[in-house]
Amino acid sequence: MKAFILINIRPGEITDVIRHLKKMPQVKDVNMTFGPYDAVAIVQAEDINDLGKILASGIQPIPGVEETLTCLAVEL
Repeated sequence: MKAFILINIRPGEITDVIRHLKKMPQVKDVNMTFGPYDAVAIVQAEDINDLGKILASGIQPIPGVEETLTCLAVEL
């Protein structure tokens, strides 16, 4: 399953967080954004449980990450 993870990051730490995310094998792409969120990561997971583990143990603990919002991708 694919998900778009919108991320709020502490000021001054965006580059470090994006660099860290790019090293994660489950993160297929990550970009800095302008608007209500500072970055968006495209994550590939096996299922919803795997996605939860990626968020809880991989993305949210990154220093500088303040908040995430997960949007599941649906293929039509």
